[in-house]
Amino acid sequence: MKRILNYLLKYKMSLIIGSLSMLGVIAVDLCVPYLQKVFLDEGIIGGKKELFVPIIVLLVGISIVKAILGYLKEYLYDASSSKVSEELKNDLFNHIQELEFQYFDGMNTGELMSRIGEDTDTIWETIGYGLRLFVENIFYFVLSTIILFYLNWKLALACFTVMIPIGIIAIKVEKKFGECYEKISDKTAEINTTAQENIAGVRLVKAFAREKYEIKKFYKLNKSYYDLNMEQARIMGNHFPPIDFLTNISLVIMIILGGYFVLTEEITLGVLVAFSGYIWNLIWPMKMLGQLTDLLSRTIASAKKVFKIMDRISNIQGKEDGYFPENIRGDIELRNVSFKYNEDLVLKNINLKIPAGSTVAIMGTTGSGKSSLMNLIGRYYDVCNGEVLIDGVDIREYNLNKLRSNMSIVPQDVFLFSDTVINNIRFGNLNSTKDEIDKACRNACCYEFIKDLPQSFETEIGERGVGLSGGQKQRISIARALVRKAPILILDDSTSALDMETEHELLANLRKRDSNSTTFIIAHRISAVKNADIIVYLENGEIREIGKHNELVKKKGIYYDIYREQFKDFKALESEAI
Repeated sequence: MKRILNYLLKYKMSLIIGSLSMLGVIAVDLCVPYLQKVFLDEGIIGGKKELFVPIIVLLVGISIVKAILGYLKEYLYDASSSKVSEELKNDLFNHIQELEFQYFDGMNTGELMSRIGEDTDTIWETIGYGLRLFVENIFYFVLSTIILFYLNWKLALACFTVMIPIGIIAIKVEKKFGECYEKISDKTAEINTTAQENIAGVRLVKAFAREKYEIKKFYKLNKSYYDLNMEQARIMGNHFPPIDFLTNISLVIMIILGGYFVLTEEITLGVLVAFSGYIWNLIWPMKMLGQLTDLLSRTIASAKKVFKIMDRISNIQGKEDGYFPENIRGDIELRNVSFKYNEDLVLKNINLKIPAGSTVAIMGTTGSGKSSLMNLIGRYYDVCNGEVLIDGVDIREYNLNKLRSNMSIVPQDVFLFSDTVINNIRFGNLNSTKDEIDKACRNACCYEFIKDLPQSFETEIGERGVGLSGGQKQRISIARALVRKAPILILDDSTSALDMETEHELLANLRKRDSNSTTFIIAHRISAVKNADIIVYLENGEIREIGKHNELVKKKGIYYDIYREQFKDFKALESEAI
């Protein structure tokens, strides 16, 4: 809660004015029972009819003041809570952007969405409503207690005897609620993840006729969520009725003992009426303890989860004052590079030197470390041994933003935003002109099919590129990478969904383009790699073969076997190559 208060203190003027307005409301509100006392004892019983009009005018004036100050109080507290919520969401979102790839490998989208949405909204509700209610209740309770003891200390003390157990019950409830809400929050995130995954993969679900399975899985999670809510209800059912009972008992004590004091003339009837009004200012906060406890428990659980993410320090730390060259050529060298992922050794002692402007093809079986090798160049992960150098400088010495802004990547898992085609392409370079976009699209062999779309480049793409073929998505993704004009270009299995003819044309365009980027091509097909300056074959995280196409064919090793398998007219091709 301390950290939430730190956010609040930035808007202390609004809170101060809001709190002063609240005090004004409380002050005039506390005058009402006293005016009732005067009206009854002196006006009606005492026969002072001249008091009727002034008291009525005062009561009307109090109503007007309460309305004005009440609006100001509500507005300022709501405005402050909204600003805190906005700032908290921004800080959380910004921090998420700073976290490394490895964090997201073990985190699901549904949980992050729960943290950004549901949990921050709970904190907003606490500040906007709960905090105001808490402060308000304290003032009403303390001031009303003073007045009650002033009116008649005996009657006040008798009523207070039942308030102590209420406080004890509230403390117990808060602890149990806290434990329960942490479980509810976790289950909410799990439900969100399941629902999100199902909706995103609904076509796959239908294709495999797995609707009933998905429904059953969701029902099971929802039943668990229901059970947790029932547990919360049981806590409320076990503890809040005693609170209501005890608060009502205080009223009974007031009526019986107060009536006796009126009969014995220890107090006037007007004092008893005023006492009745003030004691409700004690009962109301006690009745609200349940709601406040509920809200506080949810907020503490939500705050723990939000700040757990914000306290997560990225394993990849960039240097603000790091190496910041005006231009990056693209000379790349890997020296004795090894890499572990979850304690598994993925890459082992990789040594590779790549001159600027070269085209490097990476081949290998699934799990051989191809994508991991590329991720190290962009410093999305860090090496556990060795070093990766660009233009002779260890990438750990670079300003991280400068490093990555000079790289352009087409990931294995193509991602397109729910936006227009042109905005998806311009994502690679927000300052790109229409001519530059058109040129990138022609090089990526996607210009023609984009022009044939209903609104051409302004066509809205569905979520993750729904409505486009795998090959179309890959080509748009390649165009997005090309428009960036980065000195380092990485194509991670980005032509796998293309037919041989389109792939051949696209790769030919890449070789002929103006920018002389150091290009990495991860592929499984010989047709995609044979024209590369360097071909690297990885196996079990080690370089098994390296060289040009003709050199590797002559060696008759692993590359040769793949070559022979993929080409039918092997003998003719072999003699041509050799």
